[in-house]
Amino acid sequence: MKFKGDSSFAEVNVAARKLIEIANAIEAVQDGRIHIEKINAPFLAAGGTPDEYRTGLERAIANGWLTIHRSGVYVQFTQVGADLFA
Repeated sequence: MKFKGDSSFAEVNVAARKLIEIANAIEAVQDGRIHIEKINAPFLAAGGTPDEYRTGLERAIANGWLTIHRSGVYVQFTQVGADLFA
């Protein structure tokens, strides 16, 4: 999927990579939880749109890099996602 416009995150895989880079830079709280707002705001500040954020997050989850709690409040790295930064 590609978004219209000149955004640097128009390609969904680029958006997903940016999200996990942001998540990796954040210190996780108990049990490796990363609160969703800790990755949302930096992504938007980097020039991403809400739609790019949503689809990037969905792609990161589909790729098996992150899991999201059913409440939607936090994400956690999977082993596959953590291995990207090892």
